[in-house]
Amino acid sequence: MVINEVWIALVAASIALFLWLSYKGKQAQRADWGNPVLNRLDGLNRLFCEKFHHLKHDSIEAPTNGGAIVAANHVSGLDPLLMSCACTKPLRYMIATEQYNRPLLHWLYQMMGAIPVDRKGAPDRAFYAARQALSDGQLVSIYPQGRIAHPGEKVALKRGVVLLADLANAPIIPVRITGVSGVGRVITAIFIRSRARLEVGPPIYVKGPKDSTALSTLAAFITDTTACEQPDQR
Repeated sequence: MVINEVWIALVAASIALFLWLSYKGKQAQRADWGNPVLNRLDGLNRLFCEKFHHLKHDSIEAPTNGGAIVAANHVSGLDPLLMSCACTKPLRYMIATEQYNRPLLHWLYQMMGAIPVDRKGAPDRAFYAARQALSDGQLVSIYPQGRIAHPGEKVALKRGVVLLADLANAPIIPVRITGVSGVGRVITAIFIRSRARLEVGPPIYVKGPKDSTALSTLAAFITDTTACEQPDQR
């Protein structure tokens, strides 16, 4: 009898927690993902990044017509969560296939419209999917360093970001992420408290598929070590 009462109490508490989280997520939602589950997760993610990671950010302004490439430095697995908080439109992520196929997370990436990149097989497929998304007026997130890099580490940017911007006739919005405590980590970075900062630079418009000036302008902004701050651990 006592055991049954305990189970009833646990079920009731779980339902109450679910309803409370759903309510708070709906309140904090800013981007319309066209799916009630994703909409509430959008709000909960914003609350999580604001309260747990002390996120302060500029706004990523989507063009009034057409899409844009959101290009950022890549310091940890927390980066996509932080970047979503700065957008009022859904952000399509280009993500490595091995991460896209992670158990338990694969369904979420699919729902979010993430674009898997098969770096060892057919990366062109992801490139064309991203181009189509931009043509449809969506925001596509790219890490042009190609991998996680520590602040100050010299990593040449991949030229594909300029080629994609040229083919899709889309601007590049540069984003610099600093203040993350779990630098170099993937999953665990999400649970290490930070004082994250996200700065957004002016849009970069490329002039041809080999525009080295656009690439160097992007590199100068997202890898500006003078703007990097050490996370406050207090």
